This record gives sequence, C-alpha cells and structure tokens, in this order.
Amino acid sequence: MDYQGLRGTRYIGRPKQPTISVYKLVEGEYQVSLSRSGEAVKSALFPKLVLKAEAVFSTGQPRYLRS
Repeated sequence: MDYQGLRGTRYIGRPKQPTISVYKLVEGEYQVSLSRSGEAVKSALFPKLVLKAEAVFSTGQPRYLRS
C-alpha cells in the first residue's frame, strides 16, 4: 500500500498539483494523458472538445473561491 501517495508523483507531479488523467485503450493497454492547470484536456472520443483543466477544477467551487 502507498498510504502517503508517494508513487502518485509520477502522475500529479512534485509538488502535487491538480491533474486530470484521461485514459485511452490502445491494443489492450491503457495509455494515460495528463492535463494540469493552464493546459487543454484532450479526448480521443471528442476531438473537437475544447476544455481547459482549470474549468474542471473550478466546477463546484463557490464563486468567491474562483479566480
């Protein structure tokens, strides 16, 4: 078990930062695409979708906390 989340730095960086992981199944194996604040979230299923990671991160937060 990785209770401290130390192996997670591969996916969320060091220091830890909010990260969106999009997985794509290619020839029986999953490939991961990571998006962080300031980056676009890319989807193979919806190639024309334009979505910034910070838009997802701010969803559900009270308006006074949004920048």
